Amino acid sequence: MSPLAARLLDALPQTQCTRCGYPDCAGYAQAIAAGEAGIDQCPPGGHEGVRRLAALTGRPAAPLNPEFGTEGPRMLAVIDEAWCIGCTLCLDACPTDAIVGVNKRMHTVIEPHCTGCELCVPVCPVDCIALESATPGRAGWDAWSADQAAAARRRYEVHKARRWPDEHEAQMAPDGTAQSGADAGERKRSVVEAALARARQAAAARTTGKP
Repeated sequence: MSPLAARLLDALPQTQCTRCGYPDCAGYAQAIAAGEAGIDQCPPGGHEGVRRLAALTGRPAAPLNPEFGTEGPRMLAVIDEAWCIGCTLCLDACPTDAIVGVNKRMHTVIEPHCTGCELCVPVCPVDCIALESATPGRAGWDAWSADQAAAARRRYEVHKARRWPDEHEAQMAPDGTAQSGADAGERKRSVVEAALARARQAAAARTTGKP
């Protein structure tokens, strides 16, 4: 990473939300440094974030590009634990390991670790994750701090370092042989479908009063 990209990365909020169009804050910082991305693509940083990036790059500050979203309060993911089927998809999606739980058991969110990235919401097959405002009336860097950004960055680095062995293991069949990405995806879909079947059975039991 170039010195400029490193400084730009330090100026980003480290939510790792991908709303900028890049896989993480580091990718966005490198794209800005290479002249491949604008400084107006980070909604979590808001207008103050644009100002910081402008100061580092010498580019004129501009309003946030609405194509990438708008500035708003920091959001907090909340799981309806009564409907959680324990599929673990949100655990994989969360960039800061703010969600804890095990397979087939309900999950919950560690509130101080949640960056409001929203990445857990679309992967939930039963729509049991909602977003609530964690900072009413405060947006951008007014809703976030340098200490929170630094902590989120450290958690993301740990998450990212762990992902390669996890993904490698996911590509292995139960007998230890390698399997294709399609096979691994099919295996995960089967796990989710089984969890959904259990959830439907439990919902029916609650309705009828039968086990």
